[in-house]
Amino acid sequence: MATYKESGVSIDAGNEFVNRIKGKVRSTFTKGVVNPIGGFAALFDADWKKYKRPLLVSSTDGVGTKLKIAFMANKHDTIGIDLVAMSVNDILVYGAKPLFFLDYLAVSKLDVDVASSIVDGIVEGCKQSDCALVGGETAEMPAFYAKDEYDCAGFVVGIVDEEKIIDGRNIKEGDAIIGISSSGIHSNGYSLVRNVFFTKNNYSLDHIFPELKRPLGEVLLEPTKIYVKPILEMVQAGFNIKSMCHVTGGGITENLPRVLGERFSAEIRLNDIDIHPVFRVMARIGNVAVDEMMRVFNMGVGFVMVVPDSEKEKALEFLKGRSLNSRIIGTIINDGNSKVIYPDLNSFKL
Repeated sequence: MATYKESGVSIDAGNEFVNRIKGKVRSTFTKGVVNPIGGFAALFDADWKKYKRPLLVSSTDGVGTKLKIAFMANKHDTIGIDLVAMSVNDILVYGAKPLFFLDYLAVSKLDVDVASSIVDGIVEGCKQSDCALVGGETAEMPAFYAKDEYDCAGFVVGIVDEEKIIDGRNIKEGDAIIGISSSGIHSNGYSLVRNVFFTKNNYSLDHIFPELKRPLGEVLLEPTKIYVKPILEMVQAGFNIKSMCHVTGGGITENLPRVLGERFSAEIRLNDIDIHPVFRVMARIGNVAVDEMMRVFNMGVGFVMVVPDSEKEKALEFLKGRSLNSRIIGTIINDGNSKVIYPDLNSFKL
């Protein structure tokens, strides 16, 4: 007699997984969560009375081929942080507070230990961003994914008052551009990362480059920094933040123009960026040009904000007090375009 388990899907393993993660998920619940785990959908009370005209802000993302590094290292407890970070940092750009998060995990065969480890990271990411993990879906799909591999996606919903949206509409020439440090590569460009370190150069995850001072695997799996709490504190403190940018795939080159409007460009000085050493190593051993690096990676700047020149020092001091390393990396110019200009590109060396 044919059974579901014989086909490669274990209902019992799925039930064990749900039971194991219930307490962890519940630990992320904020006061807006209405119903317990296990329903067909999640109910959430956003406390609309706190807002004059509340707007919901949503985003979805995955972790990309950084997962391949997790498979190689058999280390899965940080991937969930990346998953949350990629979405909550995106809605933060508009000054939105994350409300709740949902995840989707697809596997070939459900390994309860691995799946629980992934959820550990998601729970940690939600706690870092004060966001409730209200639901998720686990799909066991034999013969669809490679053995011992999985994919995951995340979905966040946040809220912002319409009159407080940060969207670049008040940008002016001469405004200062602040670059806030990344923790490393974050979760973009890993196809090039893997090509440089493992295809073109047969390094192991245990290899220690002098510049990096720890095993390559640890550096590559360093989770994406979550900026939500300190940046929202800054918004609530009344800083005149004119625009913000989450530096993801495409780097500063491709992402920053998305939040500058049609007339303004960003003049970014490469020599003022605190380049993370992993990017210098990659450029050297992979023979990757500077402009290509800037179009693919964050280069050490995970989040950008534009403030009036008169407020830049105060803003830097505030960020420093929240343990965020930040620098003035450029200036807004009014040239009728919307692009990033690197005046020192030709002379800059990684």
